[in-house]
Amino acid sequence: MKKTAFVFPGQASQFVGMGLDLYNLKPAARKYYDYADKLFDFSIKEYSFYGPLANLTQTRVTQPAIFIHSIILFEELKARDILPDMVAGHSLGEYSALVAADVVSFEQGLELVKVRSEQMQIATESNSGTMAAIVGLDYDTVQSVIDKAGFEGVCNIANYNSPNQIVISGETHTVQSTMLKLKQAGAKRVIELSVGGAFHSALMETAGEKLKEALEAADFHEPRCPIYSNVTGTATTNLSEIRERLYQQLTSPVLWFNSVKNMAADGAATFIEIGPGKVLQGLIKRTIEDVNILGVSSVEELENLEWN
Repeated sequence: MKKTAFVFPGQASQFVGMGLDLYNLKPAARKYYDYADKLFDFSIKEYSFYGPLANLTQTRVTQPAIFIHSIILFEELKARDILPDMVAGHSLGEYSALVAADVVSFEQGLELVKVRSEQMQIATESNSGTMAAIVGLDYDTVQSVIDKAGFEGVCNIANYNSPNQIVISGETHTVQSTMLKLKQAGAKRVIELSVGGAFHSALMETAGEKLKEALEAADFHEPRCPIYSNVTGTATTNLSEIRERLYQQLTSPVLWFNSVKNMAADGAATFIEIGPGKVLQGLIKRTIEDVNILGVSSVEELENLEWN
């Protein structure tokens, strides 16, 4: 049986102007954005709609902004009886996937994202860290270079995005030194990323305690469909596993390649990226063939979505 997978983007998919068309035309969008503006000490809709980009890119702003945008679009699809057989999200996007799978409400999900984003912002301000994208080397080669380099300091694989796109993360000097080694090993491109910090590395450990408390206190419900975890790349419907994997995700690699491969193996014939940008659509295209890949990022794309 052919199945549909909903996938949700993470940090770095944001853009100034996202959600403005939804806010102007969709009552649910106005409800969600107005609710969020009461919860936070800044205006998410102001930064999302009008910027500046420097403010929108801050971790504590970006994460809830992307989450809200994704869930509004999901709710619009749900209202049309377009629902997933399985879900996954890239890093932050895993919290959007929780809502899509009915594990948490929008409000509960936003509370968790608030804790996560604030604690990660604090961690990035406390540690000098960075990330770099590596194109043209496979996972095992990148890991081997890291292992053999023997540099002091934190540096590890943070994202396994597609067969030949890996992201490393850690202390700035260690990552930059490793970048040179990866160029020497034959990487086609090695690009330091403009990010807030060293996500999915040991430098995020300090963000874990309060997030774990929030996850344990959250009211989780049995998922309506399997959730493919970043930490393992495999499906689960077990609530204890879901909580633990979300906690582990802070310092563990995002195994997106594994998630996509496993969703396809489990019958996903259509992937719909729900949220800002087209990053995940590109990664899926580079990972598997012969599947239908769609995206919904705006009112126009909602209206033009060809679904059967």
